[in-house]
Amino acid sequence: MTDKPKVAFYWCASCGGCEESVVDLAEKVLDVVAAVDIVFWPVALDFKTKDVEAMADGSIVATFINGAIRSTEQEEMAHLLRRKSQVIIAFGACSQLGGVPGLANLSDREGMLATAYRDSPSLVNPGGVMPQTRYQENGWAVSLPALYDTVRTLDQVIDVDYYVPGCAPTPALLAKAVEALLSGNLPPKGTVLAPDIALCDECPRKASKPEKLEISVFRRPHEVLLNEEECLLAQGVLCMGPATRAGCEAVCVKGNMPCTGCFGPTSRVKDQGAKALSAFASTVASNDGAEIERIVSAIADPVGTLYRYALPASILRRRYVAGS
Repeated sequence: MTDKPKVAFYWCASCGGCEESVVDLAEKVLDVVAAVDIVFWPVALDFKTKDVEAMADGSIVATFINGAIRSTEQEEMAHLLRRKSQVIIAFGACSQLGGVPGLANLSDREGMLATAYRDSPSLVNPGGVMPQTRYQENGWAVSLPALYDTVRTLDQVIDVDYYVPGCAPTPALLAKAVEALLSGNLPPKGTVLAPDIALCDECPRKASKPEKLEISVFRRPHEVLLNEEECLLAQGVLCMGPATRAGCEAVCVKGNMPCTGCFGPTSRVKDQGAKALSAFASTVASNDGAEIERIVSAIADPVGTLYRYALPASILRRRYVAGS
């Protein structure tokens, strides 16, 4: 037995990048392992659900859950870990906001499965076989979790204490979160554990941003040779910095690519996509309807740009599909 604080990690609907951020602690991961007892981390160690079920309620000091809630199994595990944990941390953009998996809310379950298993030109499925929650043959039965029609954020399913944003969160943010937990010096419940300022406020190109932006053409990054020193918005490239929380160390901007919004909004913004839309609309250099239409038509994927990470957490939440 050990007296070290018990910590758990779990992976729901996400790409796995949040798990990589734990590994990206490099040698600092040894400090974490020395300070805590990892009692559940199925992506890295051989733990079973029954191991968690056998734990006393509240015996886990903190559980980091990454990923949105997409299936029955993920919801069941979220409720189980909530019961066993003193603190639940929504770890990463998918858990906090819905993330890229949340763009599935532009369709419904049937449409998504049809595309993935029947209609894609790269598939060979002449029988049109679709996933089933239960299948039985020759006396043997297998079961699969059921997919929900709507992707949900973690706090739309269980009570969440803190949020660590990002796709993926930086190792520095993870280390600070663990340090705060171990010290007991925790901020108020519901706090996002990252600076509550817009990324533009700490952008290394901040000084080059014009006082008044006027954009006559929106460009995608591959369509222009980007100046590595100039504000990306001033170059006509949609950068989500004005509507996105700081704390990512501006790694995308430093790599000469625009912010895509993975750290979500600040506390003063209710809907990240709407905030970005307002910011971009104010930069359009025309009052003529036809000209405005020409300028904004260059934005190839408005929903995927404005709500890439935050559709399930937005006011819109999902697209209405008749019959759903």
